Formats: sequence, C-alpha cells, structure tokens
Amino acid sequence: MSFFKKLKESIATKTEEITTKFTEGLSKTRTAFVERVEDLITRRKKIDEDFYEELEEILIGADVGVNTVMELIEELRTEVRKRKIEDAADLQPVLSEKLVDLLKGEQDASMRLVEGGLSVILFVGVNGVGKTTTIGKLAHRYKSQGKKVMLAAGDTFRAGAIEQLEVWGERVGVEVIKQQAGSDPAAVMFDAVKAAKNRGVDILICDTAGRLQNKVNLMEELNKIYRVIQREVPDAPHEVLLALDATTGQNALQQAKLFGEKTGVTGLVLTKLDGTAKGGIVIAIRQELNIPVKFVGLGEKMDDLQEFDSDQFVHALFAGLIKDREEAEEGSN
Repeated sequence: MSFFKKLKESIATKTEEITTKFTEGLSKTRTAFVERVEDLITRRKKIDEDFYEELEEILIGADVGVNTVMELIEELRTEVRKRKIEDAADLQPVLSEKLVDLLKGEQDASMRLVEGGLSVILFVGVNGVGKTTTIGKLAHRYKSQGKKVMLAAGDTFRAGAIEQLEVWGERVGVEVIKQQAGSDPAAVMFDAVKAAKNRGVDILICDTAGRLQNKVNLMEELNKIYRVIQREVPDAPHEVLLALDATTGQNALQQAKLFGEKTGVTGLVLTKLDGTAKGGIVIAIRQELNIPVKFVGLGEKMDDLQEFDSDQFVHALFAGLIKDREEAEEGSN
C-alpha cells in the first residue's frame, strides 16, 4: 500500500469538517512550501546536490528550523540511497513520511484531564499572542462537550485583560472569577479554585500575566500561583499550556524555549496558524523542544481551535498532491 493511501486511511475516522479546517487553515503555508516543493520536483526531476540545496532553502524558508532541516536532508539522502530512488517525484512521499515522524515525536499530545473531578489548566505566554482568545475558544470547546467550565482572570496587570476575558465568558456562557485590576493574581487563583470546587466545575482555565518572559518577577509570580493552586488541588495544574503566535516564526521558538525551561510547560498552543506562510515552525518547535503541540488556531471562528494531529497537518499540506498521486496510481493499475 502506498504512503498516500496509508495516510488517507489513518485520517478516515476523522470528520470531513476537521480535515477541511486544517486544509483551509494551512493554505498560506501550502502555497509557500508545498507548491515550491512540487515546482522543484517538476523542474529538476533528478535528485542531485542542486536538488538537495534548493529543498533545504525551501524548508528553511518555511521556518522548519536549520537544525531540523539538516537532519531531515540527511535522512532523505539515506532513504534515497537505500530505496535506490532516482526520480525526484518519488521522493515526495518519503518527505511526507519524515514530516509525520518529526511531528509525532514520542510524547502523548492528548490533554491530561481528571475524570470525574476538577481539572486545572494554566495558560502562560507573552501579551499579544492570542492567549485570552484561545482560552475563550477552549472554554467553548469543553462546554460544547457537556463539561462545566469556569475561567479565572489571573492577568490582573494588562489593561483590559479582565474585561476581555469577561467578554469571552459571556459569549461562551461560563462564569469568570475575577478581582480588581492590579490585584494579586495568586489571590484570584485561590478564589477561583475554591469556587470551582464548591460549584462542581469540571474544568478551570486560568489566565496569567503575559509580560516579557525574561522578567524574574513574572516567574516568581507564576511559582506563587502554582503553590496556591497545589494547596487546594495537590496534582494541579494538570496542564500548563504555552500560547505562541505562529506568525512570529523563530521568535515563537525562542519564547517557547524560555517559558519551557522556567514554567513546566506541558503543551503548546499555536495561534494564528492560518495567518502565516511559515507553518513549518510547528515542526521546528516540536523537534527542538520535545513538547507536544496540543492545539492549533486555524481561524477566527469560535470552533476554529483544533486539537493538533500530525497526520491531518501533513495531509492538509500535501492535499492536492496526494489526490493527484492517488489518481495516477489508480490509473496505472
């Protein structure tokens, strides 16, 4: 069975709607990355040093990351020799396979939620990455699944942050626990956890201050929040999600490194993936940090926050090419 057919079968159980969201959300990356790969394959036909060099440039241009690209090219060279591939067109499915492997990693990308109890999800990330919007969309997602959700307005320093979260609370129809602007964030978290326990909440999603990650006082503040939450719910927070703006490319990778080292991040949420041609940053972040990408933002709508799926991601990137190759394979049978 061809790689394309395997890939298609692997997502056969997923809904057509989600596949469409990935395909539409990755259209800019597909144009900048996959179409350039297709053009390279069509033009060069033969796999030689010039071919590898141009492929390297395309991958780096899509923000896949220099280290990852070098490893990927070496693996492709090995596969070409092993499989005795001569025609450039036959390399594309190998590239797709390698990208799926890079994205999957060894860690579980599913959310670690408590069955029949309170799950606490802490959001961290710098200002302007779409953190509050993502919290609102995640609250909508869980409420749609029948969960009782509550939000905690722990970003008490940024002007308008509490009000922004309240607007999302009203839109989604969930309660927001807050205090006045400038209040101690840990005190807000204490109130929120108490309220969540008393009201039988399933999921408490906590916003935190998003000032620059190199400010020592912010890290101390986050540690204080951890301690307060853990006093009330010993195994919490169950997830610490770092929100990153995919459109910032390598800058997002640097933020992830700094936050990941200091805050015990368990998963990443890449926002605005639909707004960038450099969707390869997903691969770079996944490879260099070994932290799973748990959600991706694929548009402005309430339900455009999707669980990340490596098969779906690669299938959406190579959607047109996969269809063409399948038709060609069927025609030759």
